[in-house]
Amino acid sequence: MKSAVIVFPGSNCDRDLAVALEQVTGRKPEMVWHKDADLPEGIDFIGIPGGFSYGDYLRSGAMAARSPIMRAVKDAADRGVPTIGICNGFQVLTETGLLPGALMRNAGLSFVCRPVSLKVENSQSLFTSGYETGQTITVPVAHHDGNYQADEATLDRLEAEGRVAFRYLEEVNGSARRIAGILNDTGNVLGLMPHPERVIEAAHGGTDGRRLFEGLLETVAA
Repeated sequence: MKSAVIVFPGSNCDRDLAVALEQVTGRKPEMVWHKDADLPEGIDFIGIPGGFSYGDYLRSGAMAARSPIMRAVKDAADRGVPTIGICNGFQVLTETGLLPGALMRNAGLSFVCRPVSLKVENSQSLFTSGYETGQTITVPVAHHDGNYQADEATLDRLEAEGRVAFRYLEEVNGSARRIAGILNDTGNVLGLMPHPERVIEAAHGGTDGRRLFEGLLETVAA
């Protein structure tokens, strides 16, 4: 699987994501700078990492969503290329319109950094096929603006169409219906606030994130 990790000024989880992808796929991802206009040819997967792109000025992810590379990312995602946005990457995906809703300031108005329990709501997607529906996994979060919100009609549609991928088992940041991660309408774009790339080996405290990348690899390679 040939993958690309998008790097913005202020990204601080790009290396984490790159290491996770290399460990699972056996191939180093291409690191693509925000000012690039095009993605490398033959990309099978795009990762938008966490961090504080452009210093989180205006709104988290708002400036990154208008960078040159995101036009190419949007075009690729619209063609069906699997794309994941983690933490700040989730914020970027909502700002580009690739995912509905918005990530707001945490309800407690404080930065949340700790392991959290998630319920796998949909195990039939590209990204979640390595899990069982209803399975509980533990993945760390580290965010200040992770409070997912959308209008009731959008939330109802996400639920009805099976597009809620992960849900917090406890109150974490005020997210509507405790949503932690969602899919686009075709299932090839995933945004989530928790960091699966930080739990891919036991030495880091757990391996619950590894199956996300392994399941994706198995699906893409099939």
